Amino acid sequence: MAEARKETETVMFGAIDELLAKTGVKPRDIGILVVNSSLFNPTPSLSSAIVNHYKLRGNIFSYNLGGMGCSAGLISIDLAKQLLQVHRNSYALVVSTENNTRNWYSGNNRSMLVTNCLFRVGGAAILLSNRSSDRRRSKYELVHTLRTHMGADDKSYNCVFQQEDEKKNIGVTLSKDLMFVAGEALKANITTLGPLVLPLSEQLLFLATLVGRKVLKMKIKPYIPDFKLAFEHFCIHAGGRAVLDELEKSLDLTQWHMEPSRMTLYRFGNTSSSSLWYELAYSEAKGRIKKGDRLWQIGFGSGFKCNSAVWRAVKTINPAMERNPWMDEIDQFPVQVPQVAPIVY
Repeated sequence: MAEARKETETVMFGAIDELLAKTGVKPRDIGILVVNSSLFNPTPSLSSAIVNHYKLRGNIFSYNLGGMGCSAGLISIDLAKQLLQVHRNSYALVVSTENNTRNWYSGNNRSMLVTNCLFRVGGAAILLSNRSSDRRRSKYELVHTLRTHMGADDKSYNCVFQQEDEKKNIGVTLSKDLMFVAGEALKANITTLGPLVLPLSEQLLFLATLVGRKVLKMKIKPYIPDFKLAFEHFCIHAGGRAVLDELEKSLDLTQWHMEPSRMTLYRFGNTSSSSLWYELAYSEAKGRIKKGDRLWQIGFGSGFKCNSAVWRAVKTINPAMERNPWMDEIDQFPVQVPQVAPIVY
């Protein structure tokens, strides 16, 4: 427990220290704190650890989200957004992380061993503000958040499940239904998101196809809207290669659009809820973010959930002014990742 707490605090405090240094915001100015860690939830909570370490004020609105999987980062953003709509002139600090030390699977069940191969330690700290004076120094404006929960369906609920194996070792089982469930969750999410972000021409094509299939009983394929007309950048949760391959195909994205997600998976592994921020940092380090660009973050998590956040760049991001995990090696990316790689002993 002590080592797990030390690991998580090192990640959280490191990210927050850098964030406060960048923004110049004082800890006592933060009025809302949302922390998410799916599998590691000690007592006192991680949010309390942050309050204690930074001596945050006594009337802070503090929340600690647990057990919500890899999509919890966007759930935290949505919660912070709703709180900022109520509390004026406030700062909201969102911290997303996950712990490996306490959650390493030591058994031999193959469906549980997959998580050992994919997951790595990571963390991100995000500062949101509803102060009008902060607009000129902000990077992004949060335009939409959308949450889809498929937990009423048993197959969706059970596809990512923490349990004991036959030898009482605790691990997370990934079922063979995971890809199908993720696809259904994405369909439900983009059906609601589409009308909010797609140009009218794409909405009409989608509606015409839907009427043809459901009303006229025509045997035609469902129309998948071209989301490249709505967004310049895509941050898709780096849950694994199969997930990224399926979404690239489903959304008809290019290798350029998928590059931040694939390189994040290659370089940092699946850092759970924080992976979306590593992907955004990649695009920033590459100098791709221009003023007015639209960005779509897509997160998947146990339960099963699919969550989206839509951002608009308030200004062009100058990589020379950035400090993020990619900056020391960004010129080495992208790299070619083979479909199959030999294991050298």
